[in-house]
Amino acid sequence: MKPVMMDPESAHLLGILIHSEIEKLAPIDAVGGLELGAVPLTGVVIAKAGRGSKMKGFIVRKEAKGRGGRKTGNPPGIEGSTINKNDRIILLEDVTTTGGSALKAAKILSELGCNVVACITILDREEGGKKSFSNAGIKLIPLITKSDITGD
Repeated sequence: MKPVMMDPESAHLLGILIHSEIEKLAPIDAVGGLELGAVPLTGVVIAKAGRGSKMKGFIVRKEAKGRGGRKTGNPPGIEGSTINKNDRIILLEDVTTTGGSALKAAKILSELGCNVVACITILDREEGGKKSFSNAGIKLIPLITKSDITGD
């Protein structure tokens, strides 16, 4: 998915599709997710939010560097905009397999008092991610699924 996210036309279309889903869940305070897949998606989504939008972007590092949050008040490992208690958050993923990585980010955000509303992914490989998110009380919203491509 990295080449898709880095292509101007594809990035534009991803922004439109993701915002279509975000509008159904509004209001949303912040979008972001785990490095590396969520980094370009977060940039696309906050840029497509338009001028004057209050939607924030953030990144959750797989391993905290220990210095994050000095300027934002975020705990180490969460970088970007300040994340506040009670923020309504959507996680972003390029590809979802089991959901394990994104659910680690969701746990960190929930422990901060945030409400993780959903995870929007470009591709759900349909290998257990939907069930894992459901078990965590988080809606998984794929833009496309493996069976959409393979016809299975």
